Amino acid sequence: MQFYRKAESAATLILEAFRSGNLPKALAPIFVNRKDDTPCRRWSWSNQLLAALAGTGDARGYRQWQAVGRQVKKGAKSFPILCPCIRKFEDKESGEEKSALYGFTSAPVFRLEDTEGEPLPGPDPETVAWLESLPLRDVAQTWGVSVDCFNGKGGRYYGYYKHGDAIALGVENLSTWCHELVHAADDKARTITRAPGQQPDNEIVAELGGAILLEILGHETESDRGGCWDYVQRYAEKAKLDPIQACQKLLKRTCDCVALILDTAEAAGEAAVTAA
Repeated sequence: MQFYRKAESAATLILEAFRSGNLPKALAPIFVNRKDDTPCRRWSWSNQLLAALAGTGDARGYRQWQAVGRQVKKGAKSFPILCPCIRKFEDKESGEEKSALYGFTSAPVFRLEDTEGEPLPGPDPETVAWLESLPLRDVAQTWGVSVDCFNGKGGRYYGYYKHGDAIALGVENLSTWCHELVHAADDKARTITRAPGQQPDNEIVAELGGAILLEILGHETESDRGGCWDYVQRYAEKAKLDPIQACQKLLKRTCDCVALILDTAEAAGEAAVTAA
């Protein structure tokens, strides 16, 4: 891998900073706030995340699409979102009508891309511009991984990678973007640990790899060494490992992921030049 030595060199500098403890405060998250007026902007953050992982910025139910003059294409597949089940009751003491959540059910929705008919207002131009400006976006495209975002404030995740399919971002921090892209590279290299939940080795590789990647690209502030250390330390403790030793143990795997991303980006750039 052509860029392995660059990744190794950047990793050495980051690990030295970890050892010295001379680290800046972690960057505050800049939450995505999409301004396009679509029904899914009023959904819970988790349902917006499901839409983003389905590769769309607009999803609605079958009749909702008909109401705006669009028809779901024949053969299109829906994806489920969660809908709360609310029960109304009368408070015995006050006599007031109240409501209580007693569970969830699912409802099928369809992507805008799977409908046809009347044109709709375009997506939030600021969000589109930001997504298009992401460094190494062409790598995800080359791997067939869609990239979209959701309103992340109040959400449990800042970002999410869905195996082989999609990256969803809830914050505009480049460190989160590169973290998820390294997950995709780890998956592509077939070195990712496949198990339910967030596995410490996967998370350490993604966080350290994202910082390495951004430092190589010249985004030293955005690499967020302070935030990287906090994250690595937290997951190393879960695995009952010393954070520095955990990074060293996973260093080759991490550098391989970074090199794979940069090699793919270079190949994609060469292909674009050839095509032109």
